Amino acid sequence: MGKTNSALLVVCFSALFISAAQASWFWNDFYAFFGQNNVKFPGPKVGRTVVLSMTNQTGSGFRSYSPYLFGRFSIKIKTMKGYSAGTVTAFHMASNSKNWCELDYEFLGNVTGQPYNLQTNIFVEGIGNREQRINLWFDPSAAYHEYTFLWNQKQVLFLVDTIVIRVFKNQQGLPYLDYQPMFVYGSEWNGDDWATRGGLDKINWAYAPFEASFTAFNIHNSCKVKNPLSLNQLHTCYRKARISTYGQGVNLSLNKKQINDLRWIRQKYLTYDYCIDKARFAGKVPPECRQNWP
Repeated sequence: MGKTNSALLVVCFSALFISAAQASWFWNDFYAFFGQNNVKFPGPKVGRTVVLSMTNQTGSGFRSYSPYLFGRFSIKIKTMKGYSAGTVTAFHMASNSKNWCELDYEFLGNVTGQPYNLQTNIFVEGIGNREQRINLWFDPSAAYHEYTFLWNQKQVLFLVDTIVIRVFKNQQGLPYLDYQPMFVYGSEWNGDDWATRGGLDKINWAYAPFEASFTAFNIHNSCKVKNPLSLNQLHTCYRKARISTYGQGVNLSLNKKQINDLRWIRQKYLTYDYCIDKARFAGKVPPECRQNWP
């Protein structure tokens, strides 16, 4: 075999090895933390895919063993088919403190034939009320799509597949999601009183169990924190961010494609934005909103 072919073989083998390493088994990083009887592991490779379900008794969910401070966190999700009004399928991150931080993807169930609303929200120092909602440009129940939080010392990006749908920037003088490591969660739960058309469309338990599928867990390009109260560990995560792909160069600000992504989302798919809901905030615009959209 020539040198060129040998080199190609090494590159291909390395790529396969890296891909396999990143395709995490569920229990390497997560555990079922409620509704354990409604958590299933289908398929021949048990643990690659998790199905969360909800009945009239309980929903279900999983959580990472450890919290993280900065990184890239992604999961592929296929939401439930058919009538799902009143249900919420969620992928989110949250810290475990009184004045917590949180990042949310929430799929708000729909009446059959109506579009799925994807709601995102951000809590900083225990304060949320930063909801944005979009209609997706595809059917999230037909196939898996990847949902990502890219979180570093300068900004948080929300991505659907490769499309940036939201940005939250670290702005001088305003609170940001730092020094609070966050756990990673997936869940299926009852949002009957608000999720679909403000609670007008209710859960119909005749369609239960309501099921959503999660796979391709990838939270390894990040900084794991063993002791959230250790300042040394938090400082280590800051140093790691500065030398990691998620905390360097292109990921510290929006590039041209990401700006175009956000403009496309705003023009075509945005259905609600707290930044323009002046009635909700007594005519005032929340201060971080000036950099929410390019």
